[in-house]
Amino acid sequence: MNALDGLPVVVIGAGPTGLAAAAHLHERGLPFTILEAGDTPGAAVRQWGHVRVFSPWRYNVDPAARRLLDEAGWVAPDPEALPTGAELVGDYLQPLAELPQLKPHVRYGARVEAISRLGLDRLRTAGRDTAPFLLRLADGDELFARAVIDASGTWGTPNVLGASGLPARGEADSVAHLEHALPDVLGADRGRFVGRHTLVVGAGHSAANTLLSLAELSAAEPGTEATWAIRTASPTRTYGGGAADALPARGALGSRLRAHVDGGRIRLLTGFSVHALAPTDGRVSVVVRHADGTDESITVDRIVAATGFRPDHSIAAELRLDLDPVLGATRAIAPLIDPNEHSCGTVPPHGVDELAHPESGYYAVGMKSYGRAPTFLMATGYEQVRSVVAALAGDWTAAREVQLDLPATGVCNSNPAESASGDNCCGPEPTGRGLSTGISGGLLSAPLSLVALDAAPAGACCTS
Repeated sequence: MNALDGLPVVVIGAGPTGLAAAAHLHERGLPFTILEAGDTPGAAVRQWGHVRVFSPWRYNVDPAARRLLDEAGWVAPDPEALPTGAELVGDYLQPLAELPQLKPHVRYGARVEAISRLGLDRLRTAGRDTAPFLLRLADGDELFARAVIDASGTWGTPNVLGASGLPARGEADSVAHLEHALPDVLGADRGRFVGRHTLVVGAGHSAANTLLSLAELSAAEPGTEATWAIRTASPTRTYGGGAADALPARGALGSRLRAHVDGGRIRLLTGFSVHALAPTDGRVSVVVRHADGTDESITVDRIVAATGFRPDHSIAAELRLDLDPVLGATRAIAPLIDPNEHSCGTVPPHGVDELAHPESGYYAVGMKSYGRAPTFLMATGYEQVRSVVAALAGDWTAAREVQLDLPATGVCNSNPAESASGDNCCGPEPTGRGLSTGISGGLLSAPLSLVALDAAPAGACCTS
């Protein structure tokens, strides 16, 4: 008898992708356990519950999950409506996690600290593929698994403010002035922004959502100011879609942001590479280092770091992973999603073959599989776990019949030669398959009035 026989598949994370994996595992009759570090399903999504996503409900519900919910008499939301994060949890993830087919298999407050093979470190090969996975939790408990589907995401590991991928000087000493991406400016966090000057650093949807909220707050509360800082010399790469975007809400976001910048309600700074932070007299001075070595500074009250996210692979340090050296994504996926080379709208179908690592039976899925690339969509994660679970069930025909039909983004690629014109970096036609996530990605392409600090190399149109 194989040592793996009878062991469950362990799913890490009870977010949209993790719960979808559980639904597919149930349909395939495979035993499973879900480990969620938070106290509820969709714990990370709840943290940006005030934000409305760009993709309508029809792209946000996994087919296997839908079948289970329908059997229980679920009243599905309007497929064309755009949910907030809170609605995504309350109307979908919570009911899904409460189903009797899933609820007994979910453990909350279960943070995975490390994953290895029972009795084997990363160096040893003999017997590796038949040894159970060993998962150690932060409370010291240990579980065994036949396979691991890691859907833990990237929300807990945001990128730093420093322009070189390292923390800016003084960043650790300035935490009292720093905000995670997507603060609830108009709600629970309002008091931290009223009557204050906030600097939002980042070029994606997270930054845009925060800036629009700050503009609304400043209209109601005199003395509230917003400054937007991006690393590139031009914001045209930040804007994409518009009328070419198959998700109208995303194009509209860009139009509104442009109007606020043109109207002077949001100040735009370009070529903004954070070098150092220095708290002073209850505020914080942000030092920008130019290409010629000179410095310039701006003093604000709050800083929102909407600079994207990165995966944390440390829990799998004893597993044999094959990661792309640039994105930190699964290596085979990286060429399909690399924002330095490809359009944000050209994510092709991919499944178990592209997600596989040398460590047989371990799969990072969802946002984590994309590393630092911001081109992920929930529907992409659902197809990933459908394919992975089919493979775990031995149905390789279904596992390799991957399909991903997503709306055209109208989002440009990040090639400076193709996106430097300042008009429409995407050209007149949508770019085909693929879609950026609702909380990071390209916006509407349009020239803006700039306050230039310094030139910076063009980056990805979908960076956060």
